[in-house]
Amino acid sequence: MKIVVLGGGESGCGAAYLAKKQGLEVFLSDKGAIKDNYKQFLIENEIQFEEQNHDEERILNADWIVKSPGIPKKADIIHKIHERGIRLSSEIEFAAGFTDAKIIAITGSNGKTTTTSLIYHILKNDGLNVGLGGNIGYSFARQVADENHEYYVLEVSSFQLDDIQNFRPYISLLLNLSQDHLDQYNYNYEEYALAKFRITENQENDNFFIYNKDDEMSKIILEKLEIKAKMIPFSTKEKVAEGGFINDDKIEVKLKDDFSMKIEELSLLGTHNVANSLAASIAGKILQINNESIRHSLMTFQAVEHRLEFVSEIGGVKYINDSKATNVNAAYYALESMKTPTVWIVGGLDKGNDYSEIEELVKRKVKAIVCLGIDNDKIINFFKDKIEFIYDTSSMEKAVETAKALAKKGDTVLLSPCCASFDLFQSYEDRGRQFKDQVLKAISQ
Repeated sequence: MKIVVLGGGESGCGAAYLAKKQGLEVFLSDKGAIKDNYKQFLIENEIQFEEQNHDEERILNADWIVKSPGIPKKADIIHKIHERGIRLSSEIEFAAGFTDAKIIAITGSNGKTTTTSLIYHILKNDGLNVGLGGNIGYSFARQVADENHEYYVLEVSSFQLDDIQNFRPYISLLLNLSQDHLDQYNYNYEEYALAKFRITENQENDNFFIYNKDDEMSKIILEKLEIKAKMIPFSTKEKVAEGGFINDDKIEVKLKDDFSMKIEELSLLGTHNVANSLAASIAGKILQINNESIRHSLMTFQAVEHRLEFVSEIGGVKYINDSKATNVNAAYYALESMKTPTVWIVGGLDKGNDYSEIEELVKRKVKAIVCLGIDNDKIINFFKDKIEFIYDTSSMEKAVETAKALAKKGDTVLLSPCCASFDLFQSYEDRGRQFKDQVLKAISQ
């Protein structure tokens, strides 16, 4: 069988490595430049590859093509693959076929990384043999090739779910839905939502689907789909007979074995993180992890980098890095959790954002806006009559410098961009690290 892998990053190199270890004929192609560390990895493992080119004849002669999630599904080469009827899969689809491990897969518009990391923390703390992968950590495929884990906790994006055929998690979680990546889904919110729901399409009645009972779009989609997995809801607004909910000052999970814990004991702050903790607790109970172990994990978990990450306090001003907030809904959660007047750093590559969703929250929480991007006109035009102070910057150094000048003792400077990072930065991680570097530089000034 001839395998072609498109994309030479963590996902693509992992898939190519797994194919090689399975004795399959494999070729990797990347239209851009492959980073040196990945190139070295391919050479060391004697995997044939090309960069800054797509050899279409060779690609279209494959039996099975594995596509990295960063390649747009509207790319010309993808169109040609579909025309030829060649099987096209994501790395998670490809790798899942080579392991008998139980998979816990998490998707949603916001909170995926936090909840995935939290569930991994719960399983790891309980002594289970577990791997962490998907959109986080090392490639799932690379781990399947080298490790013998009994469980995998995977963060899964809609782009990965677009390219599945048989992927069947033991437990799937859909945390929430908001308008994100609509440029890749014909600016159709329901089309994007249906892509997320693909996480459960291959599940059977011996599998579990954990979902957010409060989520409006999920309610609409659930009326249209027939879910075979056992459905278990969680809610922060109402009690449920089976599932997770808030009861006064506690989170509660009611399954065969009940679990409860005071909200103030959770290590993660904010209403959205209470929901994430509920979802993670349900997964823990399904896997029959004891209550004390879950409680200890929820108390000791450390927040994910670039997600409401406290950086420093300078002159009585707190600096918070929420660079992973690449859509409006994520920024909503961040702004909602602010308890002091906020200087908000926002901007980047707009993906069809509707800022009216956070208009009232911004009016209540934000004292000044610092735009950070190549083109900030959309944000400026929307908020110019609503917020008195709006500044236009195009570098992290200038953005932090401006925010520092605006913030007074008792204020918070929040980087929560609402947008993708690729106009000025290599990634949201690069954006977050540059923010932290500039804040720490400001301490010494």
